[in-house]
Amino acid sequence: MGYTSVSEAEFSDSDIKIVPTEERTSAAAVRLVPVVLAGGAGSRLWPMSREQYPKQLIDVLGPDSLLQATVQRMKGFHADGGTVSTPIIVCGDDHRFITSEQLRARGIDARIVVEPARRDTAPALTLAAAAACSDGDDAIIVAMPADHAIENLIAFQSAIALAAQHAQRGAIVTLGVPPTRPDTGFGYIKLGSDLNGGARRIERFVEKPAAELAAQYLASEQYWWNSGIFAVRASVWLATLKLMQPAMHDACLLAHAQGTCDGSYFRPGAAAFKSSPSDSIDYAVMERLGSDERYPEGVVVPLDAGWSDLGSWDAVWEAFDKDADGNAARGRVVFEGATSSFAHSQGRLIACVGVTNVVVVETDDAVLVADRSRVQDVKSVVSRMRALQAPEADAHRKVRRPWGYYDSIDRGERFQVKRIVVNPGGRLSLQLHHHRAEHWIVVSGTALITRGNEEFMLSENQSTFIPLGVTHRLENPGKLPLELIEVQSGSYLGEDDIVRFDDTYGRA
Repeated sequence: MGYTSVSEAEFSDSDIKIVPTEERTSAAAVRLVPVVLAGGAGSRLWPMSREQYPKQLIDVLGPDSLLQATVQRMKGFHADGGTVSTPIIVCGDDHRFITSEQLRARGIDARIVVEPARRDTAPALTLAAAAACSDGDDAIIVAMPADHAIENLIAFQSAIALAAQHAQRGAIVTLGVPPTRPDTGFGYIKLGSDLNGGARRIERFVEKPAAELAAQYLASEQYWWNSGIFAVRASVWLATLKLMQPAMHDACLLAHAQGTCDGSYFRPGAAAFKSSPSDSIDYAVMERLGSDERYPEGVVVPLDAGWSDLGSWDAVWEAFDKDADGNAARGRVVFEGATSSFAHSQGRLIACVGVTNVVVVETDDAVLVADRSRVQDVKSVVSRMRALQAPEADAHRKVRRPWGYYDSIDRGERFQVKRIVVNPGGRLSLQLHHHRAEHWIVVSGTALITRGNEEFMLSENQSTFIPLGVTHRLENPGKLPLELIEVQSGSYLGEDDIVRFDDTYGRA
């Protein structure tokens, strides 16, 4: 990607190329860069989404996760001779491995920018804009949250094509969704004067309204929902941010300039990025457009493509096809005398009898039962679980790692049993534990074991013991997955009782 680390004294954004307005009229020169903002937590879709496995990574609607569906949304896009470049994914450090794993599973080539800390969407977009400009030209960024659903991809791409026309001339463009109901969960955009192709100037942004005001907005036909999808030239975003939010601009560009490549990941400078103010795209920039003649024009393009932000289980219910009684389901579900309900099973059979407006979600380690009118309160329940240090708030029973995964089969006082699967070539870190010992039993495959100063192989039905405090490592040198059972015993069995000395994946 051509990144070079610099000191703060050397930092300058003079290398950002800003294309003059008269040069932006050539459609053939347009290069679009999809930017997927994948840094959220999504606790409203618990128990499927967790702190370590957030909403964008779950397959809540079909075989693809929301992230996979979002990245593929620009596939096959063509607009007036323009080209679509390799997408940029901005995600958190905790989720970088599963993000890259999901992209590989769909054969997607992408650049992954790893945020050193959460700073909301405006700094994340700024990192992506700096990355896009580092390619040597002034691309149009198409910024998309990773946790939305779109039913009609043709209509979506048509809206992007229109948005790109206005972004090409220097406007900052957002996609607005004509409302179908007086929803109080979305921000709104008041429409200004007409532009070509059905686009409108943005008169102003409106915060989430009360029910009565939302009904007035719907009746007036002068307000659209704010989708959170944007199109803007990278240089226009950076120049606008420098005017509106200079501290954020400087911190993010310094972080980018000081960034380093870590395998397939780009890591911005941590200290610089953490010094950036935290703010959303809307608050930092969009709501201020039109307040100063130095700022770009704000434009909203209609998006009528079956959009949903999937912010709650009620929104997931809305996105599914329903039976004659208004029920929607995924997995092993039976309805009997139920109406307007949603059930999602990841394994066990769910039977819903005589219920109305109910949500039931089953996973390996938790079950949610909620009234559809109260699904926004799921976030509060997750906060209470975190306060009680319930592990179900943070991770699933099956936890992904860069080398494979483990499944916590059973646990009790002073013991825990895990099923561990190591991918071919996978290698756990060289580590020790202060509070637990481990027994390993190979079920299938071949294991290369490091235990203290020893190194030896184990095959099917063989086992070994790792005493407390002894340095050890597990590797799979074979061409097939390695599966083993691990029995932990000790006074403390938490995942934070790991001291890493060496790690292939940069976690030491």
